[in-house]
Amino acid sequence: QVQIVETGGGLVQPGGSLILSCAASGTVLSIDAMGWYRQAPGKQRELVASVNRDGTTNYANFAKGRFTISGAISGDNAKNTVYLQMNSLKPEDTAIYYCLAEGVRYYGDLWGQGTQVTVSS
Repeated sequence: QVQIVETGGGLVQPGGSLILSCAASGTVLSIDAMGWYRQAPGKQRELVASVNRDGTTNYANFAKGRFTISGAISGDNAKNTVYLQMNSLKPEDTAIYYCLAEGVRYYGDLWGQGTQVTVSS
């Protein structure tokens, strides 16, 4: 069984930084991509950043220049962990952040349980 486990998040002041991590645990044979999404109250879930198995990355416009996704995705049950470094956080970044593992062999797309990020003074 494959699980998506997120850590990080919490309360930070405006202008501060946080690091989120996401790991795919269990018997992982292959993953196509991993990424972070967020959902604020009353809003739709939106992409923050993602990384493909070949290392290419994709960022939402609001994340460019402030957020960095890193980590490695590989198959054969190797370590599959991605990180989201968030700098210069703003109150509007407040949301629940979810990790998505796409194309997990035999499982499809898997979501993590979400982690709350609150930016407030």
